[in-house]
Amino acid sequence: MVETGSMDHPSELPDALAAARARYADERAKRIRPEGNAQYSGLEGRFAEFDTDPYVEPGFTREPVVEETLALIVGGGFAGMLTAIELTRYGIRDFRIVEKAGDFGGTWYWNRYPGCMCDVESYTYLPLLEETGYMPTEKYASAPEIFSYCQLLGRHFDLYPNALFQTEIADAVWDQDDGRWLITTTRNDQIRAKFFVTAGGILHKAKLPGIPGIETFAGEAFHTSRWDYGYTGGSPTSPMDGLADKRVGIVGTGATAIQAVPKLAASAKELFVFQRTPSAVGVRNNGPTDEEWFKSLKPGWQEERLVNFTKAVTGVKPEVDLVADGWTEVMWENTQRPTDSDEERLELELSDFETMEKLRRRVDEIIEDPATAESLKPWYGKHCKRVAFHDDYLPAFNRPNVHLVDTQGRGIEAITPNGAVFDGTEYELDCLVFASGFEVTTDLDHRLGFDPAGRDGVRLSQRWHDGAHSLHGILSAEFPNMMMLGIVQAGFGTNFVHFLSKSAAHVGWLINECEQREIATIEADPPAEEDWLMVLYGVAGGIADYSLTCTPGYYNSEGSRGPKAARNLVYAGSLLDYSGYLERWREDGSMPGTVVSH
Repeated sequence: MVETGSMDHPSELPDALAAARARYADERAKRIRPEGNAQYSGLEGRFAEFDTDPYVEPGFTREPVVEETLALIVGGGFAGMLTAIELTRYGIRDFRIVEKAGDFGGTWYWNRYPGCMCDVESYTYLPLLEETGYMPTEKYASAPEIFSYCQLLGRHFDLYPNALFQTEIADAVWDQDDGRWLITTTRNDQIRAKFFVTAGGILHKAKLPGIPGIETFAGEAFHTSRWDYGYTGGSPTSPMDGLADKRVGIVGTGATAIQAVPKLAASAKELFVFQRTPSAVGVRNNGPTDEEWFKSLKPGWQEERLVNFTKAVTGVKPEVDLVADGWTEVMWENTQRPTDSDEERLELELSDFETMEKLRRRVDEIIEDPATAESLKPWYGKHCKRVAFHDDYLPAFNRPNVHLVDTQGRGIEAITPNGAVFDGTEYELDCLVFASGFEVTTDLDHRLGFDPAGRDGVRLSQRWHDGAHSLHGILSAEFPNMMMLGIVQAGFGTNFVHFLSKSAAHVGWLINECEQREIATIEADPPAEEDWLMVLYGVAGGIADYSLTCTPGYYNSEGSRGPKAARNLVYAGSLLDYSGYLERWREDGSMPGTVVSH
């Protein structure tokens, strides 16, 4: 684990730390843009096709569904599936899942780019392994395997009969007289539901950089979540032979690019990687699952491992590190936690600095060209951006056909019909790949693709005009029986599926409990929403100073400030602490902070 003071020259540490502080501030200043999230554009115009499904046969039709159901769940990724599984455990099968894609999987349905895999070990990331009896093939499962596992969950828990695929919500309106949600879809379905659950996910709505001229590019262009193998050749598991004579540009150097760049480097005639801010990249060290070890695991092993991992990456420091990978090493010390003394604050800063120094030294150890190495070094704290772990990304820049275009935080200046322009140089390209990520902290109604209407026809965007209002991020006043699974005013975690499982368990409990108690409606009480916001502020206050040193990114809404950003925050503490709030709330039994009717 990372230990403060273990550097080769401890006496030099204060000077090095002072230099790092200055460098962090410089790097942050390069990325600050007043438009915040508005620097990205939606999938519109020429790029509207990026929001369609390339994995289904065109021309699908079916008869509209007209029905009443107990619960309608929006989304067939892990959030929606886990919620449906929780209801099944309560003996509730009267639910409907509405999913835009052609199958279950969520982000693992859409993301099929080369090299795609999870950066959290599969033994903790894939849920319900003991229930399904499934053994992941590798420590870090690939996207095709995770997608297949989602399908397995759908079969194992018999979710397919309850799903409407290739279907989007057109509108959702609360009918006060009937006490039901009226949901209409793009397939002309009319479904009445007592409970309405939004589980739309955070990694499904792609975003594009708002680069001038982006629509004029004459070559091939696509987002990584809509990878065009028809153009590149190959598949997620085979080489892209269609790129052998192509000059390819990839925009972005975040988690997606870390995985795609090595595959593109091995296939393209030339690859240009356009970088604003480099990722911190540690060792992945993937490998096949030891079957004997897996078979030796005792009942209850996965929950134990889940809790152990979450403790290890949130500074709790369990006696035994069961996962023992890059995540638990880098995040063993929670260096953004609040402190009571300047001495302790400095100690945490030194620990954080050394962790990042190790990652920066790794760049020097791998990259042959000194200038390229300097450009690939991350100059920010370890909690500022999601650390990446990969063994082939950095070596790819030693290939003669790979060129790093370091834009010094500014990004590409313009796109022309022929390519991309930076600092007066036009890079001619045959293909542009946008590894520009997804909408994570934008307004919920925008990410969902519809704007629910609650009591008296008030839309969610109206009630949340100044930011989110919720209890635990799940219930909201004026929206009876609507339950939300997402990160806004809710939890978060390195292992996102662990968070989703806790939220799904809470929603399943709520629906079953309302049925058992013959509760007609439940919603948050406005004063309780403000009390919860104060809890969120209290936890976030501990990391405020740390966040001020961070370069903009999706963690901090691209540095956005204002009333919405102030309310649209996540529970910044440990996922275990957040789930503890939910567990204690359920144990109370009185449903505090809610308004119910019978």
